Amino acid sequence: MNNDPIDPQVYDLYDEYCHSGMSRRDFLSRAAALTLVTGSGLAMAQALLPRYAEAATISFTDDRIKATYIDYDSSGGTSGRMRGYLVKPVGEGSFPTVVVIHENRGLNPYIEDVARRLAVAGFLALAPDGLSPVGGYPGNDDDGKQLQASLNQEKLFTDMLNSARFVKTHPLSSGKLGATGFCYGGGVVNQLAVVMGSDLNAAVPFYGRAAESHEVPNIQAPLMIHYAEDDPRINAMRSGYKAALTTHKKDFVMYSYEGTRHGFHNNSTPRFNELQADIAWERTENFFKKQLS
Repeated sequence: MNNDPIDPQVYDLYDEYCHSGMSRRDFLSRAAALTLVTGSGLAMAQALLPRYAEAATISFTDDRIKATYIDYDSSGGTSGRMRGYLVKPVGEGSFPTVVVIHENRGLNPYIEDVARRLAVAGFLALAPDGLSPVGGYPGNDDDGKQLQASLNQEKLFTDMLNSARFVKTHPLSSGKLGATGFCYGGGVVNQLAVVMGSDLNAAVPFYGRAAESHEVPNIQAPLMIHYAEDDPRINAMRSGYKAALTTHKKDFVMYSYEGTRHGFHNNSTPRFNELQADIAWERTENFFKKQLS
């Protein structure tokens, strides 16, 4: 990380921006006010903003998959209805399923791309949009973040839980369900493992909030937990989570990725670490193939 072209102060400010009510204008203004010897704080801050059009790895027209937006019931959620991005491999089902939980800003193009990657690997993938009951992902992360923060968080989780149950029982499903998610979504995946018990067959959270220690006995799914090396907010929960999982003899593995920051799997910003993201994703796909076969 010593050769990182973005100053650590700007990274820290960006993390605060992503996980608080800070507006984009305030983020850029505060970055511009930083006194840095390595360059312009404003330029570094602007470089950290996502560039989704340049980041897609699998086209929605890829002939190995079929992608569509679908609507389904979600009793007890924000509105009783949900919308998600369903991606299936070509060919006849059934397929093992994976629900893909977005970050704290709704179903943005990066998460849709992750769903397509899973379909290419042979999974029926559903990426729910937690913002769909209030109009859907608004086209930019800044507004998406504010909109998601305004929701009742218990109802939002219910929408994610219902989405997982929906794809597990989809006509094309083999009946096996995995879950993966990023940041906010990683925390949701840990909570799905608590709530779903044996109905969840594998869970892969990326740098997400840990489950509470007293809830760990309810977990039955095997876990593969990914952490960034430099991620103080999330890593502060790691040792307690590991201790609880070990005490209750849960099936889990934890990985920490050298030279990475929170969000290192997201290839739309400079936080992306291609080497480590590729390693983490290969492990994730192999884990799902083993656990969901």
